Amino acid sequence: MRPPRGGHGEMRMFFTFPLLFMWAVSTSYRFFIDQLKTDRENKERENIHLKTELSFLRSQISPHFIFNILNSLVALSRKRPQQVEPVIIQLSDMMRYMLYENDERKVSVAREIEYLENYIDLQKLRFGDMVKVNFSVYNDAGNKMIEPMLLIPYIENAFKHGVGLINNPVIDIHLRAEGNELALTVQNRFNDNDQKDVSSGIGLKNVERRLKILYDKRHQLRLSKDEEWFKVDLKIELE
Repeated sequence: MRPPRGGHGEMRMFFTFPLLFMWAVSTSYRFFIDQLKTDRENKERENIHLKTELSFLRSQISPHFIFNILNSLVALSRKRPQQVEPVIIQLSDMMRYMLYENDERKVSVAREIEYLENYIDLQKLRFGDMVKVNFSVYNDAGNKMIEPMLLIPYIENAFKHGVGLINNPVIDIHLRAEGNELALTVQNRFNDNDQKDVSSGIGLKNVERRLKILYDKRHQLRLSKDEEWFKVDLKIELE
């Protein structure tokens, strides 16, 4: 008895389709695994790049800060030498924060605020009645953490450009940390004719880049200026 016409072809197709299907599944799986590996390697390279860039930005901010603080200490030694010793003790705590705690990935909001308070106190001692400083702080952020040395450049900038050839210089600094949000407002009078050194903008440029890296979609930054005032409004979603 002769087999039905086309029987052998149908048998070949019967065995071929499963083989093709298994080959397709195997190829797709291998492509998927390779893509995962590539994505993981790209992500690792990106993380390494960001960490390197962040370390570089921090290293730029610290010398700039030290330069300003040393100028403040020299000015204080000339005007009120009897206050130099307690200020040096206060400065040592600030330097400890800069050199050691600054290397930590995150610090408590309370510790960052303490650092800002020390800096502002030092500037008040330096300028005395020459500059009116309005400073208020409210912290109810619990154990929330923040990137260290992230806020100080805006306050540094206010003292850098808010004194000098300015009538009745005023610096306003208001910080509020509550729940998951930290809000910092800094404003100072300025004079466009009072030219500072070329490095005066380094801190602000760097901190904006750090905000982009660390708090990409979790921060709002607004810089504004009119004829008399320069103002910074910063909001950060805390972790």
